[in-house]
Amino acid sequence: MVSELINANPIVYEKKERRARSMPTAVEEYAVEAIDQQEVFDILSLQLFWITFTPTVEHCSMATIIGLCLRVKLSRSLPSRYKVDIRVAPGSHASESAVNKQLNDKERVAAALENPNLVDMVDECLAPSYN
Repeated sequence: MVSELINANPIVYEKKERRARSMPTAVEEYAVEAIDQQEVFDILSLQLFWITFTPTVEHCSMATIIGLCLRVKLSRSLPSRYKVDIRVAPGSHASESAVNKQLNDKERVAAALENPNLVDMVDECLAPSYN
């Protein structure tokens, strides 16, 4: 049995260099929209951190996995005193409320992180790429 290439003449593109982007903190995001300094002080005392992301398509089946990866990365990076809120952008997913509920329910997140297959997938997504 002879194995044949699916695409004998593939187009090989040069890998683009990734730009390092710093993520603004919740305080920085909120401070831009804050009406007065008292609101900024209230947010500082609460130690909130929220992320809104946009899935690739309206019916993206990976939206919960992407959100779980974001949650795990933030929980590994931030001190435990921070409250993290992960949401899909309004109107960007067909099951927006269900995805948001799943991503912000402690019990559901804990159950997902007990699944070894999901943990492996999350770890693979968060592994640094040096190529």
